Amino acid sequence: PVSAGMKGSAIENFSCVIYNIFLMNCTWQAGRDAPADTQYFLYWQNSRDEEEMECQLYIKDENCRNVGCIFQNVSIGMEKAYFLVNGSSKDSLIQFYDEYIDLYKIEKLMPPSNITVNCDEIKSDCIIQWQRPQISHSSKDMCFKYEINIKYK
Repeated sequence: PVSAGMKGSAIENFSCVIYNIFLMNCTWQAGRDAPADTQYFLYWQNSRDEEEMECQLYIKDENCRNVGCIFQNVSIGMEKAYFLVNGSSKDSLIQFYDEYIDLYKIEKLMPPSNITVNCDEIKSDCIIQWQRPQISHSSKDMCFKYEINIKYK
């Protein structure tokens, strides 16, 4: 359905990223035609079984307008998460913005840990080993691709 409200008042450039295994940061820009007093509010639902929650920690711009949110203790489920950003203004109705997102697709992976390098000068070779990064959505070993950049000094 088309959102009621003033055309151009809905947020733009909505994006979220999950980092450090359980933190999620969502950001947006105010609608280009939104009145100056417009304030935005973010709600999200991790799955149909969970309750919709409002952001508890908003990121504000220089005009104290909500332009983002930081979520803690985020867990990635099997379903797409639902995000809704609505707005209010004393001057006019504000259009809402909503989107379904697969959370595993927006996770920024941690670097590998416990990296060790053992070189054999006689054979002129090195063995490099590491542990795969921790990820929030599974404890199973997944298919990872790694890029190794070796610089000789």
